[in-house]
Amino acid sequence: MSKVTELAPAQLSTVDAITIELLEADETPAVVIISWPLQPTVVHPHRFPSAADSAVRIFVAAVVQLASIRRERKP
Repeated sequence: MSKVTELAPAQLSTVDAITIELLEADETPAVVIISWPLQPTVVHPHRFPSAADSAVRIFVAAVVQLASIRRERKP
């Protein structure tokens, strides 16, 4: 049986989002799944710093969440 844990979601623009999930299955090693938008994300140059900030923050949040999960499960 597989268990999916959302590590972090983020909106890059009004229509584009990224999600990062931890997939744990009994029969295979755990993996991290990064779901990117299907099409390129288009932002105005003035909004680019905000979009880049969102992208960086989602990865930081996912790393922190994954570390927390590992710490809780440590024997």
